[in-house]
Amino acid sequence: MTPTDTKLRDARVFLHQHGSTPALGILRGAEGIWLEDDNGRRFIDLHGNTAHHIGHAHPRLIAAIKDQLDQLTFSPRRYSNDAAVALGERLTAKFRNGHARMLLATGGSDAIEISLRLARAATGRSGIVALDGSYHGHGFGSLALSSRDLDPRLGSQPPDIHHVTPYWCKAAGGADRMLDDLKALFRARSDIACLIAEPMRSNCIVPPASLWRDVGALCEGNGVKLIFDEIPSGLGKTGQFFAHEHFNITPDIVVLGKALGGGILPIAAVLADPGLDVAPDLALGHYTHEKNPVTARAALTTIDIIEDEGLTLQAEQRGRELDRLVRKHCATGSTSVLGTRGLGLLRAVTFEPDEAQRPEDDLVQAGLVRGVSFTLKGRDAVGFSPPLTITEPDLALALAGVVSAIDGSSPSVSGRVPDI
Repeated sequence: MTPTDTKLRDARVFLHQHGSTPALGILRGAEGIWLEDDNGRRFIDLHGNTAHHIGHAHPRLIAAIKDQLDQLTFSPRRYSNDAAVALGERLTAKFRNGHARMLLATGGSDAIEISLRLARAATGRSGIVALDGSYHGHGFGSLALSSRDLDPRLGSQPPDIHHVTPYWCKAAGGADRMLDDLKALFRARSDIACLIAEPMRSNCIVPPASLWRDVGALCEGNGVKLIFDEIPSGLGKTGQFFAHEHFNITPDIVVLGKALGGGILPIAAVLADPGLDVAPDLALGHYTHEKNPVTARAALTTIDIIEDEGLTLQAEQRGRELDRLVRKHCATGSTSVLGTRGLGLLRAVTFEPDEAQRPEDDLVQAGLVRGVSFTLKGRDAVGFSPPLTITEPDLALALAGVVSAIDGSSPSVSGRVPDI
């Protein structure tokens, strides 16, 4: 069966949707920082859906999953198991000085929905505030958080969702306008249950240092619960276990996902102030695999790997090294690359957009030709989000491929790609 045949089969059996079907290509391998397609081409994975913090196919994680399969494979909701409880103990110990409670879900969108239901149940209010242009998943509630203007083919938005100016939109006033919008909304309405946001949007634009403390004070003064979506930014990606630690604030609720299953199994978690444990009669997170022992063991092992291999500190160090390498490229004056933005290894490499506004697909393809797989973060930035396990030589190799793709020059990383 050729790669072309498999792509055609994929296109015939899956509903077509943006970003996945028709497929970009067919993979036959993924290990560490590398992807390999069915044509034998290999790429440094600078995207990984932000799920590959510990690298693809970490052998310790695979061994743990296999071990769990020999012990207990499923746990109906009315029962618990050691793996799920151990995961709860490990995660709640890291949030609010160990004074926290947790619910598990099968994915990030589900976990976001849980957090919204929890805030509403705890406050007796229904209003939800989000930043316009954010992203929190694809459930009906979570998708409606993303924008004031959803595609009309999806129908009307759920009620009681309000959008404010995002801090990253400087043209609209940025952080100052965001605070003004919140103040005006809180004055006008007494039914706001929560504000949900990413502490740093995955577009990698870092908020002003004082912003979230100011927002937190506003929320607290108005009885509004603050929810941080750390699905892309948590678990050490930014150089702290939680991204909100950079801003000296602790939310009422934090949501984790994506990398929590080590890039192999889907699992997400909602961590909350125990004061929100006020609705024991409600099914806030009613999922068949709520306390699945296999996914819980994967998450527990992923946290072990992050801690034992010092990957949170390594993310911070590699982020600084990336800055140094980009400055070195810029000093030559021979590139349209301008710099970097972000925290740790949740980064973007910025560049001067060309006047022709090269289509996104063209730049992504230029990266693939040069052995790097990435996404764009707007029309002036390439996402640079490798596994936290990346070495300094491979970091430099990946950056060379990105710069080459941006500038249209010839260097490729293909000569350094190992067998996987």
